[in-house]
Amino acid sequence: MQCLMKKGIYIGAGLAVMTAEKIKEAVNDLVKKGSISEQGGKKAIAELIAKSNQVKHDIERKVNQNVKVIVDRLNMPSRKEFDKLKASVNRMRMQQSRHPKA
Repeated sequence: MQCLMKKGIYIGAGLAVMTAEKIKEAVNDLVKKGSISEQGGKKAIAELIAKSNQVKHDIERKVNQNVKVIVDRLNMPSRKEFDKLKASVNRMRMQQSRHPKA
């Protein structure tokens, strides 16, 4: 029964976007209705929050991977490469301002 309720909460509430507070509210409502015990509710809250955090982490990792692929395809410089190039240009400007050509 609890497994079925967990699946329902995952699907019905959109676990990836649920905050810990919303998870607690949803499970506490089930406890109040008598659908699960208080102990079962505490366990469900902990499991759902952990699962929510994992899903969020997985989504973030996948988005970062996709962004990297897109940046690579566009042949865009990384932030590190850009900063290095910017520093190089600034050094050249400083040298040029100290030794202007007539």
